[in-house]
This record gives sequence, structure tokens and C-alpha cells, in this order.
Amino acid sequence: MSDKLSNRFKAACVQVSAGRDIEPNVSVARDLIFRARDEGADFIATPECVTLIEPDNEALRAKVPPEADHPGIEAFTGAARETGAWVLIGSLAVKLDSGKIANRSYLIDDGGGIRATYDKIHMFDVQPGDGETYRESATYEPGAQAVTADTPWARVGMTICYDVRFAYLYRDLAHAGAEVLTVPSAFTKITGEAHWHVLQRARAIETACFVVAPAQCGAHAEGRRTFGHSLIVDPWGEVLADGGDDVGVVTADIDLARVAEARSKVPALAHDRDYTVRPPAGPAVRLAGE
Repeated sequence: MSDKLSNRFKAACVQVSAGRDIEPNVSVARDLIFRARDEGADFIATPECVTLIEPDNEALRAKVPPEADHPGIEAFTGAARETGAWVLIGSLAVKLDSGKIANRSYLIDDGGGIRATYDKIHMFDVQPGDGETYRESATYEPGAQAVTADTPWARVGMTICYDVRFAYLYRDLAHAGAEVLTVPSAFTKITGEAHWHVLQRARAIETACFVVAPAQCGAHAEGRRTFGHSLIVDPWGEVLADGGDDVGVVTADIDLARVAEARSKVPALAHDRDYTVRPPAGPAVRLAGE
């Protein structure tokens, strides 16, 4: 359990395999939040799209409720209140007045209050291979603001999935005081096998932060597959917990003293310098006397 005086707490990643209907997904994730609390977790994080993975864009638009009517918010704020744990809803799809959808993460305190929200900034518009194509920008409205929030133990920097490929965002969060970075994700199996572990470890090392990255796993509708392997990584890049391939919970003890230790060993956050990028050189010039 937590020790707020020494900045120690236990973090958990909930790993799910969400389907096409919101209510069953909410029920599974809620049960796992209670399981994580039973295992001693003080801070419990769920994956991106925790209540819905719907590959068909028209069906997605029809299923997504506005924020005020979203059953996931009531269920997860209630779970935080009942367990006395802080809960990160990795992300919910919420309908906006514009007709587009926000991919929104929520940080909930132990009384069930929403302390912060973050809308995913970077849109997953990619073709990773094997005929897969993703165009998040066609359906989702990107966020425009980086977000940090304070918990009883640490300042948290909130991100989502594809954001992890944009290192400058994490450096900015660290400069804003973040000591724990959250990266709830639904990484594809293809990109996960190639890049998941190295990206999470790199973001931890570059910022000397803990990274808490809960993930979707397994098979979803219409052949979509996600990688799983929810991770908790320490500021030196050591993997403290790995969720593997299956639905479940993993936990790790967090000691914020390790942030200060890593930053004292390699104080890279204090070594930023302004610079310009030189344009490409023109044709070679022969110097006099050559």
C-alpha cells in the first residue's frame, strides 16, 4: 500500500481485450480495477479505448455517447470511490458537438472526482503492413494541449498510445514536473512486436520518469489484433512489470526517489540547448591552393 510521506505507492496496469459493445467492456474493466485494488494497488490504469473497440467508423459514430451520458465515466468514478484508489481511464471515445470524437483520458481521484482530462494529440494515420490501414483523423478530433496533474505521490504526465512516438511531448511533460508518464494504448500486434518495449523504455530513459503503459491485448472485431504487454518501466529503463498476452492485472512498487537518482546520474533534462538546423550544403567549393 501507499506511503505518501516517502513517495512510495503501488501502480497497476489493467489489461483488457475490448469488444464492440460498451457495457460488457465496462463490466470487465471494472472487475479488474477491483482485483488490482485487492492486490494492493493505489494507482490503477486501464488501456486506451477501454470501453469500445469498433473498427467500423459508421458503427463507431453511432455507438459513441457524449461525455455527459457515457456509462464508463459513472462506472469508473464509482470504482475509484468504492476502492479508494486513484484510477486512470486510459481513454474513452466521447462524441463532440462537432460530430467528431475525442479520444479522452481521465484521471480520477480516490473520492471519484475527475482531476484531469487529456485528449490524444497525435492521430494514428498509418499503414503498418499486412494490408492494415488506420486513419484516426477521419473520425477523431486531435487534442491540442499537453496535460500534467498532481496525485498524492507524484505529478503525472498524460499521453495516449501513438503519442509515444513523439519524444518531444514527453520531454515537455518532464520539464513541466512530471515524474510518472501514462501511456494507455491499443498498439497493433505488428507495431507492438517491432517497437512497443523499446519505445516505452526510451521514453522512461530520456525523461528519467516512471512509465505506466496499460494495453489492449488479443483478438478484436474484424480481425484486428492488439499486442498486450502492459508495462511499468522505471526511470533507468528497467521493466518492472509486463502484462504478457492475456487479460489481467500486473503491479509494481513505485519509489519516486528513483526519479531523482536517475536524474542526478544523467541530468539530461538540464542540458537542453537552443540550436538551428543548417540547410543542405550547396556544390562543393574548391579552396584556394588545392
